[in-house]
Amino acid sequence: MLLAPDKFKGSATAAQVAKALARGISATAPEVRLIHCPIADGGDGTVDAALTAGYTEHPATVTGPTGKKRAARWAQGSDGTAVVELAETVGLQALPGGDLAGRTASTRGLGELILAAVTAGARSVMVGLGGSASTDLGAGLLQGLGARLLDADGVGIGPGLDGLARLVTADLDPAREALDGVQLIIASDVTSPLLGPEGAAGVFGPQKGLAATEIDEAEAILERAAAVLDPSGDLRDRPGAGAAGGAGFALHLLGALPRSGADAVLELAGFDQHLDSAHLVITGEGALDEQTLQGKGPAEVARRAAARSLPVLAVAGAVRLDPSRLREARIERAWDLLSRAGGSAQAMARTEELLEDVGRKIGAHLSEARLGQGREPS
Repeated sequence: MLLAPDKFKGSATAAQVAKALARGISATAPEVRLIHCPIADGGDGTVDAALTAGYTEHPATVTGPTGKKRAARWAQGSDGTAVVELAETVGLQALPGGDLAGRTASTRGLGELILAAVTAGARSVMVGLGGSASTDLGAGLLQGLGARLLDADGVGIGPGLDGLARLVTADLDPAREALDGVQLIIASDVTSPLLGPEGAAGVFGPQKGLAATEIDEAEAILERAAAVLDPSGDLRDRPGAGAAGGAGFALHLLGALPRSGADAVLELAGFDQHLDSAHLVITGEGALDEQTLQGKGPAEVARRAAARSLPVLAVAGAVRLDPSRLREARIERAWDLLSRAGGSAQAMARTEELLEDVGRKIGAHLSEARLGQGREPS
């Protein structure tokens, strides 16, 4: 059985989910051989997925989203590919005390982390963009790589959206030189353009701490700054330019190639190779809902497994898809934690305990049913 869950955000990492399910399954179906393949979609957990796949962890100290130094890490593969993650470096989960800083949070630390990986010899860097805390157009990221972003007095701009408002001139050559011979890859499933009602400020600004009354101003700042950084105007409407508060735009400026986050992480995790020996697949995430069906990790897991006629089960904190929608997603059956816990707070507090309990029920289900076109799980 292949265990390929995503994280249950706020309560368990993907690896913790897989381990908890495995404990339960082994208790009631000890004959089942379990393969662990925790996944992610470009957000938090992307580096963990790479490490589980055999990449090597490397530490670094970078600038956090509010300017304080913080410990960070990247994963290095034997082929020279590095994996870095915005979420744990300068994302919402990296905010001190969890306090939002919508106008001042910066992506500088992500640029510093990319530079550390390149300095250590990486020739390809996959950048997971989920979970951003800032709306700085990736200006901090560019500065972290050496770009010179200056105000009217020729002084480097400050952090975040407020600093971006002072941008007058930009020299990206130092950043491009630092990345000479290096291919950047964007791992993200966000397809939003930079500007407009579906853009970085309009959709995601409130999640970063921008008040409704600040969105129009933020939009204007992003538009002016984008014109400075990309006078041709070619990149601002590119799908994904609005990802991570505009960090997608900054990476496009540096020639990055966009990829589906789920697809990219499944590839580095060796998911398809694991399918070769699987008879059954279990996936899941915090909530199985309509967003899941828009290319998120569990949906891609189910699609790939179904293409090989492998049955797929799912576990989630909450299941908001009816049985017909689950079948459309190629998921045969789903278990939830919410109904077992009696409420969302209890479900989050007892996630691993409840997952283990669900694992026991799945193990019992396997003992009673012949799944996988008549093949017994092995």
